[in-house]
Amino acid sequence: MFSERRLWPCALRSLCVHTFLLLIPFAVFALSLYGQQKPTDYQVKAIYLYNFGKFVQWPASVSDKDTDFTVCILGQDPFGSALDAALAGAAIGGKPVTAKRISSLDVSAHCRILFLGSTEANRLRKIMEALDKEAVLTVSDIPEFSRHGGMIEFVTEESRVRFEVNLDAAQQAGLTLSSELLKVATTVRGNAARRD
Repeated sequence: MFSERRLWPCALRSLCVHTFLLLIPFAVFALSLYGQQKPTDYQVKAIYLYNFGKFVQWPASVSDKDTDFTVCILGQDPFGSALDAALAGAAIGGKPVTAKRISSLDVSAHCRILFLGSTEANRLRKIMEALDKEAVLTVSDIPEFSRHGGMIEFVTEESRVRFEVNLDAAQQAGLTLSSELLKVATTVRGNAARRD
């Protein structure tokens, strides 16, 4: 059973301004990239996936072995070309960021971030068990994802794409999430959140 800590939606503006300023260039990039007034939800989620990579620290054993920083999609791909466009020419930690579509967890060993498409909802428990303690940041918009062991769940609040964090799941996998990332999460779940 998870404990929950609801984060104030920027009532303490001084704590949140820095993070929002960091995200503004990517929002502007998305708007200019797609040449439209408002990007679609999955264009925004694609930018978030890239940003997550900049605010998460992986164990040195993982960081050292890969030549690319790979963002994987398991199941049906809801992004279309949006993810490839968002990652084009990007780098994290000096490594080029690439998108990869996978059909099986057997090839997930080199994924830094794994997005689970909605088609994987029926086998979510099995996937979470298979990834137990693997240093892979799991992300999805499957409802209740963060309650079932997923690390970051996209949610919609007031017609905006936001996200929840399961801090315990991330820490058990050896990942360190920046406090800047946690400040803009709508909810941070787990005992680690309660201690902080």
